[in-house]
Parts: sequence; structure tokens; C-alpha cells
Amino acid sequence: MKPITVAIDGPAGAGKSSVAKAVSQRMGIDYLDTGAMYRAMGLYMLINAVPIADEAAVAEYCGQARIGVTYDGGVQHTWLGDADVSQAIRTEQCSSAASGVSKVPQVREILVEAQRRIAAGHGVVMDGRDIGTRVLPDAAVKIFLTASPQVRARRRCDEMAAKGQAADYDTILRDIQARDYQDTHRAASPLKKAEDAVEVDTSEMSLEEVIAAICRLVEAVV
Repeated sequence: MKPITVAIDGPAGAGKSSVAKAVSQRMGIDYLDTGAMYRAMGLYMLINAVPIADEAAVAEYCGQARIGVTYDGGVQHTWLGDADVSQAIRTEQCSSAASGVSKVPQVREILVEAQRRIAAGHGVVMDGRDIGTRVLPDAAVKIFLTASPQVRARRRCDEMAAKGQAADYDTILRDIQARDYQDTHRAASPLKKAEDAVEVDTSEMSLEEVIAAICRLVEAVV
């Protein structure tokens, strides 16, 4: 198969990561976990005692972080300098740090450029909120994965219940609606459907139906 890039965008709770990973496995295309790269940047700041809340300091130091990605048997390994930090970044502290550094424009510029280099000539499946519009504007396949806020809230409730966690539907629905507004109105790379993206509304679809539909779109351009 020739190298092919697949961009999957959509609102929070649409199931982008689950779908992207499944499409990656079925189509034999590496999945690029961009969130891991932001976690690695967050870890760099923590190691070097850079205050995450100080955007100016993060902007000053982010250019010094050497963040890379390799694949071994289709499994992504994330590197910080010469260290494989694939496990080290999976902490709540790194998650919180990633959320903080991702707000800094200079961090996004550096990591977006890195993501483009990884995708060039290699082929990846990538999901997010601005992949098709900003990160991979020339992706061979662009998907805008969505579902109604009510369906996304119900799915989230079901997921939490399955884990034995308490979940209030109305609270989750309000959180999702607030997140949608925030994502579509933010100044930097707001969530929006690329003009040439195929919209897939999963409200009435099973996970398997969604995966199959996107795989067919990928097969059509291979």
C-alpha cells in the first residue's frame, strides 16, 4: 500500500481515537498519537521545573525539547531526547501538564511541524480537532466524525457506568455542550469541518459500522 494520510476530526466524545486506532490496525497504517507528543512536552517542562502556568516561560523553553516518535511493530514509542518516555508520560501529572502546554501557540507550532514531518512519506492516521484544516491540510482522506451532544453524553454515561463510576447525564451533557462551544470559538485552531472532509454522523451507527465506513473511504483512494 502506498503511504496514505487519514485525518479524523470532530468534537469531544465523538469516539475519534477509538475509531482512528481501529482504522489504523485494519488498514495497516500507523496511528500517530499526537496527545503523547504534548504529554512529552509537558514532561520536559516538569523535569526542568518550568512553571506550566507561565506561558512565556513555556514558550521560551519549548524549542529546546527534542521530541520524536518511532514505531515498533505498529506500536508508537514517544521519545524525549534519547529517552523512551512512552510509559513515563502516562501519569495524571503529565496529562495536566500536557493540557497546560497545549495552550501555548509556540508549543503547537513546534509539534504541528513535527507531526507533519512524521506523516510525510510515511502515512499515518491522525485524530484531533484541527488535523484536516491545519495539521494535514493535504491528507488523502479527511473525516469529520460527529454525533449529537445527547448521544455523546449518553455514551459517556454508559462508559462510566461500565467502570463502576457514578455518572449524571445532565451534568455530562452540559459539559459536552460547553466543550463544543469552547472548541469552536477558540482563537487558535478552532474546531471546524474541512471543506473537503466527509462528515460521518455516528448518532445512529455502531462502532463497527463507523470503522467499516471509514475503511471503505480509505480503500477508495489506495
